[in-house]
Amino acid sequence: MSGTKHEMTVFEKVLQRKWSFLGLFTFVYFLTLSILASLNLAPWSSDVAPFIGEENPPVLHTNPIAIEEGEVPLRIEIPKLGIRTLVSNPNSTDINVLDAALTKGAVRYPSSGVAGEEGNLLIFGHSSQLPVVQNQAYKAFNDIQNLKAGDVIFVLGKENAYVYAVESVEEATTESDAIPLAVDGAKLTLATCNNFGSKEDRFIVVANLVKVEALP
Repeated sequence: MSGTKHEMTVFEKVLQRKWSFLGLFTFVYFLTLSILASLNLAPWSSDVAPFIGEENPPVLHTNPIAIEEGEVPLRIEIPKLGIRTLVSNPNSTDINVLDAALTKGAVRYPSSGVAGEEGNLLIFGHSSQLPVVQNQAYKAFNDIQNLKAGDVIFVLGKENAYVYAVESVEEATTESDAIPLAVDGAKLTLATCNNFGSKEDRFIVVANLVKVEALP
């Protein structure tokens, strides 16, 4: 009795050599990402490379500074915590609009300042201590309560990178006053939240502008 010869499918061949396939896939992935980054085509292109990993870059000014004209924030990076997230700039203060924007990353509160200018640039972001989070935007500001005075925060606009140094880190209670928008100097305030309508406790980080650099 003659049997029929079973021809292995592509899927079966991959399963048979799954570890070799995984190693090859990882190599090709990182090689492709490196090529795209060198061409400024990667999702996080090389225009921010000078800042990644610089937890304590040299500061040009010892006192808080302000420039004549600032920019709306497009990205924020905190090297110490490995945070890199987009920043949305909605025009509406409607809670539903702001909550929807939080699902895409951090959010600049519409009536607050902009990067580099006199006033308070207020940026909210979700934080989650769950081990697995499907939408990474819900981890945008994870662990900002672990920042210390002097730690560096980068806010990137279209033209410049604005370097802020942490001044204070506090836990705000449900009875705390609203965050002030009219302040002396050019400040950045980061706040964690579940949503804009909640009354739950949150962490507040206040930082001062100490340096401005033109992006390449």
